[in-house]
Amino acid sequence: MNVQSATAGWLAHPDDRPGSHGRRGAAKNADDRRDPGPDGDRRRRPWPVADGRRGPLPTIDERRAPGSRTDGRRSPVTGPDGRRGPVTGPDGRPVAQAPVPAEGTDAEHELVDDAEAEEVESKPLILHPGDRGSEVVKLQRRLHAGRYYFGPVNGRYDEQTKFAVWALQKSRRMPVKGAVGPKEWSALERPLRRRPMVEGAPADRVEVNLGAQLLTVYRDRRPVLFAHISSGAQIPYCRNGHCGNAVTPTGDFRVYRRAPGWTTGPLGSMYNSLYIVGGIALHGSTKVPLRPASHGCVRLPMTTSKRLYQIVQIGEPVYVRGKIR
Repeated sequence: MNVQSATAGWLAHPDDRPGSHGRRGAAKNADDRRDPGPDGDRRRRPWPVADGRRGPLPTIDERRAPGSRTDGRRSPVTGPDGRRGPVTGPDGRPVAQAPVPAEGTDAEHELVDDAEAEEVESKPLILHPGDRGSEVVKLQRRLHAGRYYFGPVNGRYDEQTKFAVWALQKSRRMPVKGAVGPKEWSALERPLRRRPMVEGAPADRVEVNLGAQLLTVYRDRRPVLFAHISSGAQIPYCRNGHCGNAVTPTGDFRVYRRAPGWTTGPLGSMYNSLYIVGGIALHGSTKVPLRPASHGCVRLPMTTSKRLYQIVQIGEPVYVRGKIR
């Protein structure tokens, strides 16, 4: 019997004759029906059908039945509502599945990120001198809107920003410190309500509170500038042949002289001076500590003194009240 004619009904390829070397170099027989693999013959081969015969391979356009898999197990089937049904095992019972994350996402990473975001939101934002960044920019803008800060919005929590924070804390009767926490942020959101230090005073004036070490400028009875200050140290002094008591006098005064820029006298240098009585002036200084430290003048931060000099003119009423605590 002709071998080729006897085997023509099931051979997959003319080269796959018994005893012949196929394209893979190995002999083929009726029981060797393994998948040629990725490196095998890429030409179309017959495909087994239900009656045992081989038919043509399905084309790309021929779709498999819903839920069918090449390994014999059922795949999740998408119903009319778009939801995926359960996976069934060999016995027909549903098999439990873990939630499948959305395509292109990492579920574990997302959960960690959400937890971290919630933790960050729950923690109050606290800033300290020396900090930098967008949150410091936000702080400087809020301080400027509240009339506490008049320096550049540069995102650096520098000394001038710290002085503005001190002024905020003093005006709200908070503990004076450099850190900015929830109370400070909340205070910047609320308008300041306080009684004037001097009843019946003119609508435009300057008030100096020695007890709080705080200067306030009013325009039309509304505060437009708050400044941390350092007044007289209230101790005797002698410097460059000048002796006296470092006391800032209290009373009702008026600005009688203005001296722009830096001026130097026997007791030191002053910036943008506004004289109110004798040699006592409101002026800018590079040293404005958290305690009374001057020879009697009222020291202000440099950036604030620039703004003060712009809005206060000769003849402006200046009220100095209070006692050093």
